[in-house]
Amino acid sequence: MRGPLGAVIGKYPSSDGNAQTGGLIKHNRQCRDLVFLVIFIAFWVAMIVNSSFGFNQGNPLRLTYGLDYKGNVCGDKHADRDLRELELRYWLNPNQVYQSAVKNSKFELSNARSICLLDCPIPSEDSLDWVCDYPEGDIRLSLDDWINRNYDYFADLTPELRNTSLQLQGPCYPVIFPSVNVYWSCQLIARASNMSLRHWQQMGGVSIVENIIMDKSIHRSINSRSSVLKRYVADVGKAWPVLIVCGGIVPLFLSVIWLLLIRHFVTGMPWITVFLFNVLIISVTMFYYSKAGWIGNSAISPVIGEHDPYYHVSARELNHIRAAAVLMTVVMIVAILSSIAIVRRILMATSVLKAIRNGTRVAAKVIGEVQALIIFPVMPYTILAIFYMFWLSAALYLFSSGQVRQNDCTANCCAYELKSKRLSCDSCCGYRIHYTSHIAAAILFHLLGCYWATQFFIGFSSTVIAGSVASYYWARGESSPEIPFLPVFSSMKRLMRYSIGSVAVGSLIVSFVESIRFILEAARRRLKVSNSIPDSWFRRVAFHSSRCCLRCTEWTIKSVNRNAYIMIAITGKGFFRASEIATELIMSNILRIGKVNVIGDVILFLGKLCVSLSSALFAFLVSWVLGYVVATLFFAVVEMSIDTIILSFCQDSEEHHGTAQYAPPLLMETLNDQNEMQRLTQ
Repeated sequence: MRGPLGAVIGKYPSSDGNAQTGGLIKHNRQCRDLVFLVIFIAFWVAMIVNSSFGFNQGNPLRLTYGLDYKGNVCGDKHADRDLRELELRYWLNPNQVYQSAVKNSKFELSNARSICLLDCPIPSEDSLDWVCDYPEGDIRLSLDDWINRNYDYFADLTPELRNTSLQLQGPCYPVIFPSVNVYWSCQLIARASNMSLRHWQQMGGVSIVENIIMDKSIHRSINSRSSVLKRYVADVGKAWPVLIVCGGIVPLFLSVIWLLLIRHFVTGMPWITVFLFNVLIISVTMFYYSKAGWIGNSAISPVIGEHDPYYHVSARELNHIRAAAVLMTVVMIVAILSSIAIVRRILMATSVLKAIRNGTRVAAKVIGEVQALIIFPVMPYTILAIFYMFWLSAALYLFSSGQVRQNDCTANCCAYELKSKRLSCDSCCGYRIHYTSHIAAAILFHLLGCYWATQFFIGFSSTVIAGSVASYYWARGESSPEIPFLPVFSSMKRLMRYSIGSVAVGSLIVSFVESIRFILEAARRRLKVSNSIPDSWFRRVAFHSSRCCLRCTEWTIKSVNRNAYIMIAITGKGFFRASEIATELIMSNILRIGKVNVIGDVILFLGKLCVSLSSALFAFLVSWVLGYVVATLFFAVVEMSIDTIILSFCQDSEEHHGTAQYAPPLLMETLNDQNEMQRLTQ
């Protein structure tokens, strides 16, 4: 058993009866967990180096746009020629597209000749249109003139070049099939234009295959897992104004409103919280229903721009939205049924709600006295916002940091090169972006770094708040010369001088457990896809229960971390010692504070969900996550204030043989009343 802390905490008689004057939370502190502080500093250095690699090697345009026959990224103004307006990838040779779709064919779509255009070509109704290579060599046209001529200079070709074009060897290729813009690639529709095909045949062109599998080849490329992941990452980068508003400003405003409601309507907050939570769950579910196309006409479509309304293209993104809608339906049903089931519990919990109300009133008084607490979350909020902007920019470059290389293929194809003025059959292979294993490791490290940094800033904010509130508690809630003029900044100074390493280790543990859970979840999904789920019932139970165990472990560690941060702020101990002290205090007083803590945490947790769900109504999951992080920062003012007061009360009681000497009267009335205690523990 640990000994009494006595004057370690404040200026009061210690357990041996001697008065101590160690000063209010100003005893002789020492730097703690220095090893983890060094690891944290090394982590930031590695993050900067890792991000620098991405900024040097990456090009975010690769996440959205394809490559042309020269290896240029469509839409890139820094390519061999300025392609900033030419964002759409179009496959010139329809026979190559067909060949790539034939079963067991060794020809890949990435080797089919493609070019960057301003819009997707559509066959003419009375003539044959052409799309020609970029003008160079003897073709004296500027890029703008080439665009203005609808990419067609077939009439200016020599008879020799016209003949190679009729052999589908360039430099010009016929527009036989209509195409539509699907995620910045021109999806060929396997319905040849009769008029264009007739003109082509009359001119003596080679046979062009018309088969439905042409659709499937391009569709498979657009709909591949890697392409979908790239689009998701690119969309996050493109949607930064939405993220700033819906993931930053809206939850900031709603968090302040929610804190005011908690302060003034504590008794009614369980009802308000449960009601709004259910309303928002239903609203978000309907939002996903509309985007999935099950309600209204606002379904997401992979086709960009105007197109034939009778032409439909399937996409993984739409399937993901529908899966999210189904998941939200399940959550909605569970939420509504749970709300109905706990109505009686809420009615029976009036004594607990009174305790929560009194605790919140004490917390509100602390916030009123330590006024800097009201605006303090703006500081970590601003720092996190700057970090997220840097992190997101680096993530875009890291995800696109592969090298563009020409394929090593054995394709039997020929194409006329205007620059060298010859028909080349040995360099017609296409280009693709090659990723190495170290890039995957860099991306995983970047993701881990984001989670660790987020947990660190949340832990830093929580510890500063706890130190400020503890200063107020151990002064008996009165003005004291030993309370610094700005307790928030004094708490921050103590933290940064002595205990920053302790916050680093606490946030690292949470990040480590979450990373393991993420890796195991990814492995579980792969096993499920490959139908490798264990056969025996015992292994199946272990397989599925591992997810629950990891989530419970993660939740427990987060809870322990929060209480450890409080004891770090009060005692200045290292993380592991502070966790031990906090756990002993809670276990020793579990009957006294158990239900107050649990129900209070549930109300605040539902409040965070309400704030983040409101953000999700205006955007998708990313805004939901950002909204929850912002709500966590601001709700921590009340959450950590209540928890700090309760833990300080427990420590105060233990130091003074069961009777707290420094607790405010309102808190004493609630937690020391024996009748109240009996009701709380029923």
